[in-house]
Amino acid sequence: MSNEGKMNLLNFADPKIKTLHVTWFAFFLTFVVWFSHAPLLVFIKEAFDLTAAQVKALLILNVALTIPARIIVGILVDKYGPRIIYSGLLISSSVVCMGFAMANSFEQLALFRFLLGFVGAGFVIGIRLVGEWFPAKQVGIAEGIYGGWGNFGSAAAAMSLPTIAYAFGGDDGWRYALGLTGIIAGLYGFFFYTMARNTPKGSTYFKPKKSGGLEVTSKKDFYFYLLMNIPMYLALGVLAWKLSPSGVNLFTTEVMYLMWFGLVILFFIQVNSIWRVNKDNLTKGVADIDKYQFKQVAILDVAYFVTFGSELAVVSMLPLFFLETFEGLDPVKAGLLASGFAFMNLVARPTGGWFSDKFGRRKSLMIFIGGLAIGYSILSQVDGSWFIPLAVIATMCCSFFVQAGEGAVFAIVPLVKRRMTGQIAGMAGAYGNVGAVTYLTVLSFVDYSTFFMVIAASAALIFFAVMFLNEPKGHMAEVNEDGTVELIDVN
Repeated sequence: MSNEGKMNLLNFADPKIKTLHVTWFAFFLTFVVWFSHAPLLVFIKEAFDLTAAQVKALLILNVALTIPARIIVGILVDKYGPRIIYSGLLISSSVVCMGFAMANSFEQLALFRFLLGFVGAGFVIGIRLVGEWFPAKQVGIAEGIYGGWGNFGSAAAAMSLPTIAYAFGGDDGWRYALGLTGIIAGLYGFFFYTMARNTPKGSTYFKPKKSGGLEVTSKKDFYFYLLMNIPMYLALGVLAWKLSPSGVNLFTTEVMYLMWFGLVILFFIQVNSIWRVNKDNLTKGVADIDKYQFKQVAILDVAYFVTFGSELAVVSMLPLFFLETFEGLDPVKAGLLASGFAFMNLVARPTGGWFSDKFGRRKSLMIFIGGLAIGYSILSQVDGSWFIPLAVIATMCCSFFVQAGEGAVFAIVPLVKRRMTGQIAGMAGAYGNVGAVTYLTVLSFVDYSTFFMVIAASAALIFFAVMFLNEPKGHMAEVNEDGTVELIDVN
């Protein structure tokens, strides 16, 4: 890498580049494992004679655990470091994936699919690791490559796993395909542990003073932080409702009420944990050098709500949208046309990060969120009279702004407060899933056109919120174990 910030991705002799490649591939594998069941649902449905409601239940269960998992993994990665946490996540998810492949009943499928939601938290780990290795002027494009290339794991699973299942052949071909993804992820977990390092040689890995929640530096920010936790619990409550008799009927209404009660209890446990972490800060005060504004985290959360949240929601409904909007399409063609949305990840997310590094972080995020608001407004006008290639182009243009926006969000996350990058990334990541739950819930009540307009309207609101984001500048301060202060450049 040169001083001008150019990046040679083939220079494996550079430890930063080697770390980036080792890390994005770990994320790629977590997404292959996380979304491995979707392209094989045809085989699984036939093998277990599943009803449409049971298939929907598996899809909901797959994302249910990811919201709390991203918060928990964010705390763990800040405390113990990315190397051990990523390795552990890959190895443990490998065991769960093989459990899903060997399931003999719908109940076992449901349990293992629920547990596999935890692997969706892998994304958070690499954000902290890449942030440690790259300077501020390159962190946007580095995080964009990590996120965009890793995110492609879901598309890679969709393209390869049915073919692998057919290659194995027989009634259990799908089991071998799933088992193989688990084995590869587990082996890579050991490889990652040998290859990855938490920081460049000679650098300090800064850890939070206490674990259990984000440190905040004012009473106003404390209450703001508590308020920002509520939507995550509401999203989990909605997921419980979707699994009740009102939705896919996986369990009784009584169990749903029990789960809601459990979520309320969990919320108060978390409030207590956040108070414990922040008690000294709020009673004794915080040195000016250590202060940051929680509104930075909150704005990044809602920006990821509309970017990644809408991506997850749209990717899951787009094949059906094309199938029902245009006459003469079969499911295979509709799926291929819709896949363009996910394909954009390879270039859009790194471009968003690069643009953020080059032209300013707040300005970039505003451009991309404004662009996706316009993009979804255009998609709301698509109907059967449209020329199909034009509809696909509109979809891919919208997708570019969505995923470039994701890259722009995570170009800022590592520049807020280094020692809490994992937790900040975890909260933003969880908000992405909250967005998906919100938009898909809206879709269950309205038509496609209204669905796209709701996303566009929410993006317009969030565009104005981003106007209040402070551009990272100067330095952020972290304290070494010996008490000396280290200033980290965020320009």
